[in-house]
Amino acid sequence: MTSIPKRALMAAALAAAFAGLSATAIAQNTTAAPAAPASTQQAQEGAQEGQRDAKRAERLARMQKHMAERRAALKAELKITAQQEPAWNAFVARTAPEARPARQGPREDWSKLTTPQRLDKMAALKAERDARMAQLHDAIKSFYAALNAEQQKVFDAKQMQGFQRAGMKGHGKGHHNHHGGGHHRMSGTV
Repeated sequence: MTSIPKRALMAAALAAAFAGLSATAIAQNTTAAPAAPASTQQAQEGAQEGQRDAKRAERLARMQKHMAERRAALKAELKITAQQEPAWNAFVARTAPEARPARQGPREDWSKLTTPQRLDKMAALKAERDARMAQLHDAIKSFYAALNAEQQKVFDAKQMQGFQRAGMKGHGKGHHNHHGGGHHRMSGTV
């Protein structure tokens, strides 16, 4: 019978002990930490959704305040007369963000759509944006027609400032706002 060196026996014993301890620890971890109940997870998701809604409401309130300040400044700069007040009110009502339809329901998961479905969805969204832009253009043109020549010059200057702020300066970048998602807001209007 050959003798097994002491070191080999000790290494084997340690390996067996380690394997046993590891198996015990793994078994304990799978039973010791049960998954969070669905109600807890739903509560956390609900709390996160509530925080997102609160932040959205806060952003909307800031935006509405800023828009109101800009409208008041534009009205003062244009020196809107009593006769022009109805045209001004119609312009503000038609161009206000509140007049635009709000997004309904949760956002759609585009990863579940096929490529043709995504293309159709993009075309539908583009058609909606084009329709909103056409309404905005009509509102601006109607209001512009109610202004006298001096007011039109002021309005034109404010519009140009708005285009420049939106990144549409024409300095080799085309007419796209590469930093703001490509939205072309007529920021000098309201």
